[in-house]
Amino acid sequence: MNPIAAAPGGADLLLWVALPYICLSVFAVGHVWRYRQDQFGWTSRTTQLLEHRWLRWGSPLFHLGAFAVIAGHVVGLAVPASWTEAAGVSEHAYHTTAVALGSVAGVAMVSGLGMLCARRLLARRIRRTTDRSDKVLFPLLSATVLLGITATAAHNVFGGGYDYRSTVSVWFRGVFALTPHPEAIAGAPLLFRLHALSACLLFAAWPFTRLVHVWSAPVGYLIRPYLVYRRRATTPPPAVGGAAATGSRTGRAA
Repeated sequence: MNPIAAAPGGADLLLWVALPYICLSVFAVGHVWRYRQDQFGWTSRTTQLLEHRWLRWGSPLFHLGAFAVIAGHVVGLAVPASWTEAAGVSEHAYHTTAVALGSVAGVAMVSGLGMLCARRLLARRIRRTTDRSDKVLFPLLSATVLLGITATAAHNVFGGGYDYRSTVSVWFRGVFALTPHPEAIAGAPLLFRLHALSACLLFAAWPFTRLVHVWSAPVGYLIRPYLVYRRRATTPPPAVGGAAATGSRTGRAA
């Protein structure tokens, strides 16, 4: 049985065609506006000087987990199943690897995000630095992450398994290919659909939050040539007796 529904309704067209393109448009135009209007605010607004104990563990866990989760989404959503099969990776091997690595990355990301959110709520000085964009970003980011983790756990870890690459991935690639297939995702489980919707809203909010610092990551630092430091040579001072003798000899020669 084909998991893709036959024909999308008006609500499906609104949710899975109109909304994604609106969010992507806001994402693109919003970054241009933010860069032109607020270049000095194009930072992560770090609060390391105010509190570093929680940040020391929360930030690496969140960022490393996020990088792994994003890489997994790129492979799972952007790469068709036929490509991985052509590369010699069976469907069973792909899903087993994806669930195992995704679970580890998800746990790290959730743990780090939990520490960062708790730090912002419990530390008074950090809480005072929270602005309106943070009050939108942190709940929306947390909802997106938790929905993704819950969907994976409910259907592919403890459940009977769900092949999202035949539904959600088809819709995702269609959006960027300008040939959206709303019927592909309309029949997906509720948790996957909520995860996709929250991700769309997160992309729309991205340009107006601290997430813009992603595009200013110091990637060039990794390939920057080494700086050569030369130690200044210290010339020992002349001996007092030697200087006096030289002076006396020079004087007599004159």
